Amino acid sequence: MNEAENNWLIRNVNIVLEDRTVKGAVKVRNGVIDRIVPEGELAVPEEGERLNETDGRNGWLLPGFIDIHVHGGFGSDFMDAGRDSYDAITRFHAANGTTGMLATTVTASKQAIDAVLEAAAEYRARPMPYAALYGVHLEGPFISEKWPGAQNPAFIADPRLDWLEEWVGRYPGLVKMVTLAPEKNGAIEAVSWLAKQGVIAAAGHTDALYADMERAANAGLTHAVHTYNAMRGLHHREPGTLGAVLSDDRIYAEVIADGHHVHPAAISLLASAKPADKLILITDAISAAGMPDGDYDLGGLPVVMSGGVARLKDGGGNLAGSCLTMIGAVRYMLANTNLGIVSVSRLASGNPAKRLGLYGDTGSIAAGKRADLVLTDEKFDVVGTWVAGNRVFEA
Repeated sequence: MNEAENNWLIRNVNIVLEDRTVKGAVKVRNGVIDRIVPEGELAVPEEGERLNETDGRNGWLLPGFIDIHVHGGFGSDFMDAGRDSYDAITRFHAANGTTGMLATTVTASKQAIDAVLEAAAEYRARPMPYAALYGVHLEGPFISEKWPGAQNPAFIADPRLDWLEEWVGRYPGLVKMVTLAPEKNGAIEAVSWLAKQGVIAAAGHTDALYADMERAANAGLTHAVHTYNAMRGLHHREPGTLGAVLSDDRIYAEVIADGHHVHPAAISLLASAKPADKLILITDAISAAGMPDGDYDLGGLPVVMSGGVARLKDGGGNLAGSCLTMIGAVRYMLANTNLGIVSVSRLASGNPAKRLGLYGDTGSIAAGKRADLVLTDEKFDVVGTWVAGNRVFEA
């Protein structure tokens, strides 16, 4: 690498823009996208400018993926609350195209959640060498006892406004999203308070009726985690949680596109029901992602991974998060829905960037935006990842 570590010319690529694809090159200067050079135009360094060059070999250049719901990977979990674990997770997911993420907790003791917030704040305070940690997503402990999924029921609690006030007050700007069950005592007050603080209030692991969801949406709830999973389903006389997610355009919907959590027909239904900017791909990946089959742990509960699918060892074999990567979700969507690469890229990059208020800086390939980029081959296998113009993965 020469002295200009974040100056690049990435050429001979199919560039996925916000509304189309174009063949050509992308020039990056000082970590920012300088210009998009259509095929046929010559992209040359300016006088005295040093560029690192990469031949994309007719592959795809996409905006970096943003995973707003991820618990871990490559043997580590964000609940480990340590820099080494966070490096392992962000390195693994960067190798699979993720350039930014939210450290997602599980239902646990307050002390354990305190430790994650402290570790995430400390991690963000220093240079992050791989995918960027944008903040924390608190998934629980304010969830439904009826829909724990793979969350530890021993720590489920009613929403505690005093806990939320402490967390948000102690770590300003760190808590980006809180998942709760809107039907629980104190949930509406918590939703209203979170919305006023600019924190995303999300429904998940919930038995909410349609009316519960509408009350929550009126109070400021705008998100649903891993749609279809761990929520009351749709009935024609009681639309339930799912009915509200499908029909209320105020609510963003996450989906785990791995072929195990949601049938492709149900994904297509969700994509048809939601506005184009309100559907978001996530991984919900746990520590087993990227690891061989075997025994793992999620929030103190034993998990077994077999054939790349993680399930609780006890309790009926509930799915326990996933072993998905963002590039895997992209490939699945391309193979199993009628959405093209421009639309799928929006679900993996643009929409989560908008959800986090980052779209002015990242989430699409455009001049002036941060060079958070993913280079794949023609089969959508990742061969390079850049965060702010720094190459953090090279196949």
